[in-house]
Formats: sequence, structure tokens, C-alpha cells
Amino acid sequence: MITCAAICPAPPLLARELTGRDPVVPELRQACAAAVTRLVRAGPETMAVVGAARRTAAWPADGRLDLGAFAPPLDGAGPPLPLPLGLGARLLDDAGYSGPRLLQSVNTGEPGPACLRLGAGLGRLAGRAGLLIMAGGSACRSVRAPGYLDPRAAGFDEALERAVRDGDPGALRAVDEDLARELLATARPVWQVLAGAMTEPVTAAEILYRDDPFGVFYLVGWLGT
Repeated sequence: MITCAAICPAPPLLARELTGRDPVVPELRQACAAAVTRLVRAGPETMAVVGAARRTAAWPADGRLDLGAFAPPLDGAGPPLPLPLGLGARLLDDAGYSGPRLLQSVNTGEPGPACLRLGAGLGRLAGRAGLLIMAGGSACRSVRAPGYLDPRAAGFDEALERAVRDGDPGALRAVDEDLARELLATARPVWQVLAGAMTEPVTAAEILYRDDPFGVFYLVGWLGT
């Protein structure tokens, strides 16, 4: 059963190798570290990490963060992971987690019902399980955003934030798939996995960070049952 969840975005700027001594948006990096540390300290017996990728699949638990697309010399040992899963695995490592982990990618076009079923499967994990969701919002928040400025982006992202702030992940079941695609919200399937996974009443909900640097919406949050 999923007893707690942390939500972090998955931009490359979280990788310290790519930013050097002066991290880009340090507040975001600090919030992600705080959320995952809290997740680990909750004492789950198993940890599941979910992120968007080109295909829906389980990945090796010993996989590594693959920065080959950004800086080939930075490749390390171990099977390469999609960026969101690699960043999530590193966050767990940095927080001192060494227990069993499940790394699951979701195709960026996976239909909502399939995402909910995948989440429900995670929700049936034996014992106390933690969930790390690597998901951001729209990429259309300003004129310098990857998708330029779209006035619908603010309302879309507000719905994501409200679901976390109110401790109501079930509200994410209704995310508009077509709108998400138009707003370049490629992590939409991951949000819906969260909706399917957390079915127990949420007793603690907190937003640790929310902003849209570079016109992309990033949110860091915590949910506990």
C-alpha cells in the first residue's frame, strides 16, 4: 500500500554535473531534496519511482542517471535510465535510501485509464510503500517557454497544484489529455498514475515549491496517508 508520496519535477538542471558550482534555481533543488528526505524518513519498506518516457516499462533497480544526451563524458556505470527515473533514483540515493526500489516509466501518450490501472497496481504493493512521482506541469507559461505563452497553462497548472495542496490526488483522474498535449505537459500520465496509486485518505499535504522559471511549471509536494 502506498502510504506516502513525494512529487518532484525532472528537468536536467537538477543534475549537478550540468550546472557546476552554481546550481540553476537552487531553491528547486533544495525543495526536491527535502521532499525525498521526508519520504525516506517515513520508513517505507519499498520505494516506487515513476516518470515519463518513450515507453511504459519497468527498469533495472540498479539503473543510473544517463546524461549522455547532455554531456557524453559524464556517463557512469550501470544500466542507463530515462532522465526522470535517473533523477529520481539519484534523489533516493542522496537521501540515503538503500532499500528495495521499483523504477517504472510511463509512455507520454499512455491513455488515462491505463495510467490509473498502473497506479492501482502500485497501490497493491505489499507492506508500506513510498512513491516518488517525477512530474512537472505545462511548458507554456511565458513567451520564453518551450511552447511559448498559452493563457490556458495557468489554469491547467493550478488544477495540478490544487490536487496536491488539498490532498486530493483523485482529482487528477480528470486531467484533460488533449489539453495536456497542447500545453507540452508530457508528465500528464505520471500524474494520473499518482491518482490511481493513492486511494487511501490523505492526512498530510504540503507544497514545498511552486514556480515557473523558463516558462515551465515546477511543483514539489508531499502527500501522506
